[in-house]
Amino acid sequence: MAERPERRAPKAQGAQVLRTERITPHMVRVVLGGDGLAEFALDGFTDHYVKLCFAPEGADYSHPFDMVRIREEYPRELWPTTRTYTVRSWDPAARELVIDFVVHGDEGLAGPWAAGARPGDQVTFLGPGGGYAPDASADWHLLAGDESALPAVAAALEQMPAGAVVHAYVEVADAAEEQKIATPDGVAVTWLHRAGRPVGEALTEAVTGLEFPPGRVQAFVHGEAGFVKEIRRHLRLEREIPASQLSISGYWRLGHDDEAWRSVKRQWNEQVEREQESAA
Repeated sequence: MAERPERRAPKAQGAQVLRTERITPHMVRVVLGGDGLAEFALDGFTDHYVKLCFAPEGADYSHPFDMVRIREEYPRELWPTTRTYTVRSWDPAARELVIDFVVHGDEGLAGPWAAGARPGDQVTFLGPGGGYAPDASADWHLLAGDESALPAVAAALEQMPAGAVVHAYVEVADAAEEQKIATPDGVAVTWLHRAGRPVGEALTEAVTGLEFPPGRVQAFVHGEAGFVKEIRRHLRLEREIPASQLSISGYWRLGHDDEAWRSVKRQWNEQVEREQESAA
């Protein structure tokens, strides 16, 4: 059997914090800029993401991280930890990259970093990646997500074709977490307030109870993996929507930190697909 080619470390890019803004009680917007973004470019998707790299305590390398050198010279425990975040917007003329972070006090890694970020702070990231954008040929669009998917949902709404029929649902903790989003004429976001209910319960009820318009739908459903699984089952089995018309992913999983979730995410998705195919 032929040997697999050695996996190369992805190329890292550097940027610096230009400014920050707390746009809701639990959402912080960080605007990045600098010469390190000179070659940064997007491919037209509305769910573009980057992987922010955070050096562990005891690491003595500086931004932007040389991932090749780090993997060659440092033990794994001193490699950077990555966190994946959606690109809220990119202005190539101003060379400004905007990323929104959900922040819950000291919980997590990227959230506290964003809350404490100051102009001039350096950051290293990988990417961008992405794979979804509104399809102008779809008869209507379904967007559904929690706070973690809000930046991608907002970006999709801002790029909807004129006259698009859109049902957009975003679940947040309460009214204070709602945001102003530019939408096409006649399109409104339905904000669902969790108000202590389990994450995704209100979203699942909204999608399963929706009277679907006629025609071909393009759906974007992202957020906590548990409710994403339920909505995916509903769309694939009960609504009989082909997988080619769906962009569905669990960004995170209750009870798992980011590393634990990423280690099982692929197997989780494959298991869900097998279960739904066998039930079809």
